[in-house]
Amino acid sequence: MTDTTSAAVAAGTDVPTKNKAREPQSSKARYNSKGVKIGIGICAVLTVLGIVLWIVQLMGGMIQTNMRNLDSWGLYITLFMFFVGLSAGGLIISSVPKAFGMKGFGGISKVAVCTSIACTVAAIGFVVVDLGQPARLWELFAFSNLGSPLMWDIIVLTVYLILSCIYLWAQIKNEKGGMSGNALRVLAVVSLICAVLVHSVTAWIFGLQQSREMWHTALLGPWFVSSALVCGTALVLCVVMALRKSGYLDIAQDHIVKLAKWLGAFVCVDLYFFACDLLTEVFPAASGADIVTMLVAGQLAPFFWIEIIASVICIVVCFAPKMRTNTWIVVAAVLAIIAILCKRIQLLVGGFQIPNIDYPAVMTPFTITNWEGNLSQAYAGMVYWPTPLEFGVALGVIGLAGLIFFMGLKYLPLKPQSDD
Repeated sequence: MTDTTSAAVAAGTDVPTKNKAREPQSSKARYNSKGVKIGIGICAVLTVLGIVLWIVQLMGGMIQTNMRNLDSWGLYITLFMFFVGLSAGGLIISSVPKAFGMKGFGGISKVAVCTSIACTVAAIGFVVVDLGQPARLWELFAFSNLGSPLMWDIIVLTVYLILSCIYLWAQIKNEKGGMSGNALRVLAVVSLICAVLVHSVTAWIFGLQQSREMWHTALLGPWFVSSALVCGTALVLCVVMALRKSGYLDIAQDHIVKLAKWLGAFVCVDLYFFACDLLTEVFPAASGADIVTMLVAGQLAPFFWIEIIASVICIVVCFAPKMRTNTWIVVAAVLAIIAILCKRIQLLVGGFQIPNIDYPAVMTPFTITNWEGNLSQAYAGMVYWPTPLEFGVALGVIGLAGLIFFMGLKYLPLKPQSDD
């Protein structure tokens, strides 16, 4: 790099830079960075710990979690939604430039797809641990109801994982001259459509449930897609910045800035959808007003305000040129991820927070978490909070995703050979 380029990268300004010429990379080349080895070791330990705790959960039953009859989904499904978004966003960022013939982000495509694959495995893992018994995986397919959105999600998620792996393989083949650019472009279009479908179907699982005021809205589909673009782009930004810092990637600053601007635009769209949803909830239906009160000043208010504040800070950083330094871009990306996680918590817990029936069965520790007292007392606080066991199992699934990603860095030729 020239002195001007080096200064621009260090300062994090918008000054465009040129990538250094990259030498051809062997498919057998391994990345033996100390950081990658440490990451593999830590993630392997977390994965083993998660498996052990999952076995404990299988032996003692799902009663060891805080999920009950009146709040039957919890941390596992929340993180399932979250990681589907992370995976879909990464694949969309990778496939959009190729699908529409646009200039990419400086060779981050393969890394973005690798993050997508890792996050998809995590999403599937959270479904598995939420089922209660591994045998129910077989029952899903042996006794499947193809009219159920739950089954649609299982099918499209499986296809999505396979397609992501094929898309990564196709990019590697294309760099070696074993696949034409037109074939890769067609595959990019198919991948983009599948990425949108994954989140649309996941949204329909919630949106088609008429008994839940928080969920029953046609806006949930596009809202899920916009959230996926936010957290997926933010995750790719964090990964790319870390890999550039370690010397694995040589990405020009103008590509980072362009990706940050995309992130800011996605956050604006996501907040717009959120505002639309809040407006239709609060005016004029009384039940909708209860939902808004619950979010703004009730049990879920901390998550609501963290999301809003984090999103606003992210927008300011992404659109203010003087704020777009490397450090602040990473901060903005992390805040965007936190904001979407808070949104997922609000959505899932909020769907159970307002009772959909007036007179449930006798309340015991086996029916609802906050079971002591009457119905109003039971719903006075948050109806659900994960147990330490749930946190441990979830950490193990996240460790598995990290292990897959670090193994990809170590054994796959993810370094770019061209500025895509």
